Amino acid sequence: MDDFTNPAALALGSLTLPVLVLIEHNVLARTCILSILKREFAAFEIVEMPTTSGLNWLSGRDVRLVALNMEDKQITDPSIENSLALIAECCPSAYVALVSNRDDEATASAAMQRGVRGFFPISIPVEVAMAGLRLVLAGGIYRPLPIVEAPGLKAMSPDAGAHVRSGIHEGNGATKIFSDKTMVDLTPREQHVLAALRLGLPNKLIAAKLNLSENTVKMHIQHIMRKCSAHNRTEAVLRWSGRFNGKDPHPGIS
Repeated sequence: MDDFTNPAALALGSLTLPVLVLIEHNVLARTCILSILKREFAAFEIVEMPTTSGLNWLSGRDVRLVALNMEDKQITDPSIENSLALIAECCPSAYVALVSNRDDEATASAAMQRGVRGFFPISIPVEVAMAGLRLVLAGGIYRPLPIVEAPGLKAMSPDAGAHVRSGIHEGNGATKIFSDKTMVDLTPREQHVLAALRLGLPNKLIAAKLNLSENTVKMHIQHIMRKCSAHNRTEAVLRWSGRFNGKDPHPGIS
């Protein structure tokens, strides 16, 4: 058998792979992130470029996700808004993830209001970032969740059994507080597991974080899915987060 592979066949094969695009201006950072992405997402062709101006040549390709580093810029910066518009034009079916030096709630909320599916501050661990990207690729939404405290309530530790509360930032900068009543059927430990699922953590990291066995984590996830009639963990996250739209975001994912 011939040990040499036809370069043309290799090139043709790569055209059939789904594409994940990394847009990072800094060469060193781009090289490091590219190495991690190639290791973690072997089923994708990873395309890297310094700016969005190179997106045109991906026309017709199956681009699943575009990750853009907005660095220290505001989401309202003209360069970021132009980049997001170009991504939408060149890769209309792709999910968008933003990497940011900022980790404030206002920036994250503004990104989500513009249709961004993943918001990744550079302060998070790489394992969490990779899990978050997988969640976005599966049709979910990743963002660091703020701890919102209702007026008159004292802060409680994760083991205190407090029900999870959600906060929505309104246009005037105020935060609307509401209690998610659908959470009452979850046990405190299931709430902890759900919080980890919303961060996109895999079972192994959830087990380490909560000092549980992986089998116990799987059992809690099954209970969470059953209690909200979800078919997979991504759907469960979206249901409990109030974002589920009645359709399975990615059938077969568990």
